[in-house]
Amino acid sequence: MSDKYVATIGIECHVQLSTKTKLFTAVDNDARDKDPNTTVSPICFGLPGTLPVLNIEAVNYGIRAGLALNAEINPVISFDRKHYFYPDLPKGYQITQMYQPIILGGYVELPGLNKKVRIHHAHLEEDAGKNTHPSGVSYSLVDLNRAGTPLLEIVSEPDMHSAEEARTYAHELYLIMKYARVSDVDLYQGNMRFDVNVSVALADANELGVRTETKNLNSFKSIERAVNYEIRRQTELLEKGETVIQETRGWDDAKQKTTSQRGKEFAHDYRYMPEPDVPPFQINQDMIDHVKAGTEGAQIISPAKIRQQLLESGVQAQQVETLLEQPLLLEILLNIGSDDKKATQKIASWLVVDVVGMVEGDSEIKDVHFKPKEIFKLYQLLSDNKLSSTGAKEVLSEMLVAGGNPELIAQAKNLIQQSDEGEIEAIIDNVLAENESAANDVRNGEMKAIGFLVGQVMKQSGGKANPQIVNKLLRDKLSQ
Repeated sequence: MSDKYVATIGIECHVQLSTKTKLFTAVDNDARDKDPNTTVSPICFGLPGTLPVLNIEAVNYGIRAGLALNAEINPVISFDRKHYFYPDLPKGYQITQMYQPIILGGYVELPGLNKKVRIHHAHLEEDAGKNTHPSGVSYSLVDLNRAGTPLLEIVSEPDMHSAEEARTYAHELYLIMKYARVSDVDLYQGNMRFDVNVSVALADANELGVRTETKNLNSFKSIERAVNYEIRRQTELLEKGETVIQETRGWDDAKQKTTSQRGKEFAHDYRYMPEPDVPPFQINQDMIDHVKAGTEGAQIISPAKIRQQLLESGVQAQQVETLLEQPLLLEILLNIGSDDKKATQKIASWLVVDVVGMVEGDSEIKDVHFKPKEIFKLYQLLSDNKLSSTGAKEVLSEMLVAGGNPELIAQAKNLIQQSDEGEIEAIIDNVLAENESAANDVRNGEMKAIGFLVGQVMKQSGGKANPQIVNKLLRDKLSQ
């Protein structure tokens, strides 16, 4: 995009809360691998005479999310009806929060970009069902398993101005919700979905351009590509003197382009009205303190603070980002029980390079068999020269499968290095006696020969001699 134009981007993110039951009915909230229309109740079907009852657990999850977003928690929340008529919304309206949402303000810091994106608000609402359209038939199918699932819709301010910023914001929001433990944030399952608003205007204009909204993006790559496409498309229209239409668009991943879906609705089109069946709810400070203390599962962890802590310990930036994607491995690293920076760096490398490499696939690792204290003991064996670097990785591979004491595993595999200088010196004397020519070469300054002598010592020791001690003793003897 040329300097003549500026893009402005805002993102609305729907986060599916991982409560046990739905927002207004005591029905299983986890519909994964369930048959269609089985995790439902009369409320999900919108049958006459049914009354919604607010799930307080969803409110607590909303509070957790607000705290993680550095936001203000609204002391009084209320619900409203948003009317629209889709086949997957049997009532003909959605229960949401228009006027008194649970979260006010807040912000997300974008790592590496020295930028904050402000949060306008976030509100609780129920999800709709899901339509499927079988090919070759003249009908559609409706599955209401998802109907009534609690969502938190997080609405950003239009503070982003590039596809890179949009992608970074979405990814950081994903991490924040993940570590706040309010959602499974499974993008494939639709636990987190992004609607991206993009407008383009002249750089010296006093107002924003006409925006489009690209709906239901569920990957960070598609967010980046959709934003770039919309910026190019709108810029080309403006360059031709044409008008950008305010509308809802969809992302066609196969064609790598956005396509028009429908004209953009406005608030008055939805005919909002207060929800008469769900009374306003007061959130007092005791509730907030209760959630903040971690009594609703666990204390809230900030990805930004974890990132800062590990970077200050000398862990490589890319390794930090990989660990943030693997909460189980990150938890192991944070609980090794040592402030030794070298230990943190080495164990981080093992976890990112070796453990991730040993586990098939690139998805989140859900289980390993070693404990933090065991992998720290492995580091101690390495730093005490009881294990070689290669031997340590062999022990780690065994620990990944079965756990256990790394020293016992190393002993069973005959990997413990020999560090007794007396025993090693006896082997060195034997090697020097058998290889007088190579020994004289070293004495005469041809240091390449020392590698041969080290190899001979290691061979006679069965690979058990500590290489550092072998090197030191050899040099000392040959310099006499």
